[in-house]
Amino acid sequence: MEVSVIRSSSQTNICKTELGYRDLRFCFGKNNDKLSRKPNSVYFENQITRFRKAGLRFSVKAVHSEPLLESKSSTVSKSRDRVRVFVGLPLDAVSECNKVNHVRAIAAGLKALKLLGVEGVELPVWWGVVENEAMGKYDWSGYLTVSEMVQKAGLKLHVSLCFHACRQPKISLPKWVLQIGESQSSIFYTDRSGQHYQECLSLAVDDLAVLNGKTPVQVYLDFCESFKSAFSPFIVSTITGISMSLGPDGELRYPSHHKPAKSGTISGVGEFQCYDINMLNLLKQHAEANGNPLWGLGGPHDVPTYYESPNSNNFFKDHGGSWESPYGDFFLSWYSRQLISHGDRLLSLASSIFSDTAVNVYGKVPLMHSWYKTRAHPSELTAGFYNTASRDGYEAIAEMLARNSCKIILPGMDLSDEHQPHESLSSPESLLVQIRTACRKHGVDVSGQNLAYGAPGGFEQIKTNMLGENLLDLFTFQRMGAHFFSPEHFPSFTEFVRSLSQPELHSDDLPIKEEEATESVQMSSDPNIHMQAA
Repeated sequence: MEVSVIRSSSQTNICKTELGYRDLRFCFGKNNDKLSRKPNSVYFENQITRFRKAGLRFSVKAVHSEPLLESKSSTVSKSRDRVRVFVGLPLDAVSECNKVNHVRAIAAGLKALKLLGVEGVELPVWWGVVENEAMGKYDWSGYLTVSEMVQKAGLKLHVSLCFHACRQPKISLPKWVLQIGESQSSIFYTDRSGQHYQECLSLAVDDLAVLNGKTPVQVYLDFCESFKSAFSPFIVSTITGISMSLGPDGELRYPSHHKPAKSGTISGVGEFQCYDINMLNLLKQHAEANGNPLWGLGGPHDVPTYYESPNSNNFFKDHGGSWESPYGDFFLSWYSRQLISHGDRLLSLASSIFSDTAVNVYGKVPLMHSWYKTRAHPSELTAGFYNTASRDGYEAIAEMLARNSCKIILPGMDLSDEHQPHESLSSPESLLVQIRTACRKHGVDVSGQNLAYGAPGGFEQIKTNMLGENLLDLFTFQRMGAHFFSPEHFPSFTEFVRSLSQPELHSDDLPIKEEEATESVQMSSDPNIHMQAA
């Protein structure tokens, strides 16, 4: 996509400097080094009403951005009461060859975000890119280049250390790790049908020397220490936060839903991931220690499959389900404790490494909201959260985060109950309240992200979840790409950011009449831009 933006030379408090005319071009797509007109571009011609609502005027050559002045009478605090807004950079901002993708587009995007008043950006740093060829051989060059770009743009940087893989765009685990996995498949999670999940390592091998004589925890430690050394010029001054990958998609959970729901169907309950040799050994030891060796032979046998509803088998039934039996409590307690212990190991590692800096460490916890209105909460149980209608499964997680002086990232701030399929018995709002209540009790600061790009009423729901008594530590919008800067999205995002510091619109900000503007937009999709969550 390509957009030209020209900003007037008026003073603005947001940039805290005088800016002359800036030509900012957003060109995400193939052959992006050339700024000539291409099929994979978006052009704004004449004045566009929707952008005028956001204080922007577009022409064939440029977009004129009106200066955004802070209201002196605003009651919004400049410190704790002002929500910090970040935007995620593309997942493939750095290629597997350690080159910066879409370099001109990203540079232009950073300038636009700075002008808008966004505080910073989030950068996914992939294990499979940095340490791809051999254990201990790190190449940070691409990510250092992006950090320099962010610093020059005057933005802050939140780094996500990703020890998992990504399906789209395809970013694998390091080659040497996958080679080990070819002969030792037990390093990966396994479901009851024997299928391996190769997008992250099983938590059961955290302390086993399965990686060329080292444990995964030792490898993660070396990686983090190398990162700290390589990025020391940026830490604190530019890098203010670091997220530690804790599982699939970086989240603290089992890959219980790694098979997407079939088209036209609602999400199933998922499956327990406890069938690799090492998980079974841990289960066996726990069962024997509790005097019930037969309970350690495997996971529950009367559970549905990935795509099925809770009532498809006996285990998750609201009344008389096995989840309420002594065996059910035994298994679910063990399963969830393993996950929390895994999170504790990795977050304590990160906290110890960065304890001598002012950088905040974060852990991401998913919003497994499907089937929340049932008594069993099966989607949460298979993901590792022993949370039911009669048991709070998030107290222990909040306590673990607090013990490691970590903050929590919660996705799904844009989701509302009214837009969920009725059949899924889902309640993202109720689950969000429950998790935040546990965090508040233990003094854990909450940061938020959106989950569904373009969710109905998403921006309004985000504002509801981040202001007032629900004040967030920061909010990160996922993520930058072609659609992010499109006329269908960017005006709404602009209004959203402005509304956080200017709750009441000035008369100049009110929409103009439709007949005062005409619109001509040429659009085409570009499969090379990816906006999923890291």
